[in-house]
Amino acid sequence: MKRTVGLVGGRGYTGAELLALVNRHPQLKLAFASSTSEAGRSISDVCPGWPHDGAVLVGMSPETCGDHEADAWVLAVPNGQAAAWAAAIRRNHPDAVILDLSADHRFDRDWAYGLPERFRAEIRQSRQIANPGCYATGSQLGLLPVKDYLVGTPVIFGVSGYSGAGRKPSDKNDPERLRENLLPYQLSGHVHEKEISHQLAMNVRFMPHVTSFFRGISLTISAQVDHEASPDKLYRVYGDAYRNEPRIKVLREIPEVQAVRDTPDAHVGGFAVDERDPSRFSVVVALDNLAKGAASQAIQNLNLALGLVENTGIENE
Repeated sequence: MKRTVGLVGGRGYTGAELLALVNRHPQLKLAFASSTSEAGRSISDVCPGWPHDGAVLVGMSPETCGDHEADAWVLAVPNGQAAAWAAAIRRNHPDAVILDLSADHRFDRDWAYGLPERFRAEIRQSRQIANPGCYATGSQLGLLPVKDYLVGTPVIFGVSGYSGAGRKPSDKNDPERLRENLLPYQLSGHVHEKEISHQLAMNVRFMPHVTSFFRGISLTISAQVDHEASPDKLYRVYGDAYRNEPRIKVLREIPEVQAVRDTPDAHVGGFAVDERDPSRFSVVVALDNLAKGAASQAIQNLNLALGLVENTGIENE
């Protein structure tokens, strides 16, 4: 029997990506997708891959969530709004899995942090999961294999496609503003800087930028370890760390956004060591912000929490 998924906030880019994945998933079925501003609109209008089956976005509020049923609820709402939804869903549906795509619960110990490569066992046992941020996912994947050897403060230079800024018009998602341009923003105190620092239990510096391509993230990470490194040694360490992780590919060459676009995978590689100080090195991570940075990682987490095989529905993406 298929497990049912309800999506709260179905009009955004991540919501549409998740709908497409649920549609292709052999063991999941959409119970409903909601949108306050687009209620009544055909789901196929916001998700081009959705079949023209007459399904529409429904209007819903935390106060009316008891009128709907689903085995798992996915919250694709803006930061600051998910907590009210989660509390209402838990009151009305105490056994449901709740997965929050916003930042509202990423620092909450009562919520499993949804990075499967690190917290797979906890996610399997949890009924409430905080999906990591897109930049935070890539940054952690780039630092976790050497986490216990890091000294100083890692510096992370991130570039994202403009889908990461959402649909609400701004300079960060205006194709004309971004044409042949690179736009730095929030160079201190970004929520993902706080998230990465919290999860690694050490401070990092994170400098986000947005550019003119639609989807994808490239992260160049500079860090220092407590011993002499080399590109070959780093390649082996990272390869050992991710040997059994089908969604993570370790490369000798520098990863590129083109190779991960529209896939559920992250590529890690391009290891370079400073000849002047071989304890300092750089590593590059590339991933799709709408997939491994959001929706396909959400599917991994839902699969785990619902007792399904983790990569079901995303193996061939």
